[in-house]
Amino acid sequence: MTQNHDRAIAFERVTPWRVCSLAWGLAAALVCAGCGEGTPAAPPPVDVVVADVVQRDVPITSEWIGTTQGLVDAEIRAQVSGYLMSRNYKEGSLVAQGDLLFVIDPRPYRAALENARGQLGRAHAALTKAEQDVARYTPLVKEGAVSQQELDNAIQARNAGRAAVQSAQADLDKAQLDLGFTEIRSPIAGIAGIAEAQVGDLVGPSRSEPLTVVSQMDPIQVVFSVSEREYLEYRHAHAVPKEGRPVVPLSLVLSDGSLYPHPGFSTVTGRAVDPKTGTIVLKGEFPNPGNMLRPGLYARVRAVLDTRKGALLVPQRAVQELQGTYQVAVVGADDKVEMRVVEPGPREGGFWVIDKGLSAGERVVVEGLQKVRTGVAVNPRPASAPAVAAPSGEGKG
Repeated sequence: MTQNHDRAIAFERVTPWRVCSLAWGLAAALVCAGCGEGTPAAPPPVDVVVADVVQRDVPITSEWIGTTQGLVDAEIRAQVSGYLMSRNYKEGSLVAQGDLLFVIDPRPYRAALENARGQLGRAHAALTKAEQDVARYTPLVKEGAVSQQELDNAIQARNAGRAAVQSAQADLDKAQLDLGFTEIRSPIAGIAGIAEAQVGDLVGPSRSEPLTVVSQMDPIQVVFSVSEREYLEYRHAHAVPKEGRPVVPLSLVLSDGSLYPHPGFSTVTGRAVDPKTGTIVLKGEFPNPGNMLRPGLYARVRAVLDTRKGALLVPQRAVQELQGTYQVAVVGADDKVEMRVVEPGPREGGFWVIDKGLSAGERVVVEGLQKVRTGVAVNPRPASAPAVAAPSGEGKG
């Protein structure tokens, strides 16, 4: 009883103060809660760089990997066997048609030629005797001085003699050819390559490597392959002349990235599409003054296949791709962003042709895309002049 009484007295003394404290705390909490229900301050606009959607005619180019080769690449090979006695040209130099390149030891072939001449002489002598026998026996048969059998034998000998003369003449002609083949001459005018055989080597028709190669290089050819789809675009875009193939202007980009200064044109279209690769081989021809280009160079061949009339262009960096969907950030007149899905066309230079989803004159974000989303207010700053310049049509991005 005494403890309960003491607790009651303590409660009566403390309760007024505690009630007052609780009241003040509740009031403060309500005030703070009221402050949290107010509208938060809007975030500042995001700084972005924008470019206008440009509308103009755009040449659509395609680009393929090619390799240069001589207009004619003549492999120089030995047609007779023998030891190489001399090399008669300067490697890497220009040679004329008919210039002497190599000499094979001619002595065995001179001996063979003299032997063939002797064989022909003997054949002629035998034929002469057979013809004389026929001429002598013919009247004697009528007189009965010579039998018909002897005349027939003489006629057979004459026919065999004529055949022997023809055979001996053929052997003589071959021997003359073989002797001529010991002097190996250039069949064309062009640049003669490095010799693959040295003086003293045994060479002949069975040798797998050519002695050298002579290339006609002005003009020079570039061989490249195009896909079936590109070939069809190529044919649709260019009229076919009377000779049956379209002549398409070409440009050439070398391996160092420089544009070859002399434009070329298509010259040859392959017979068929390769079913394994789905490509067809084409050839282009380029002037080559001074023989600057050499066979075997890597090059990129470009051709304008189409011209898009009134195409809409945006810088490539304005287009975002996500899981096969392409979108751009369009800045409206109120400087707010709308993320819009678009259908892109071909790329040309640093630009992308947009087939659907944009209108000429709209603004798109080219820098700061990671900071924007639909409805975000932005502080747009125009892109520098190069970002909105027209594409040259010479490259494909």
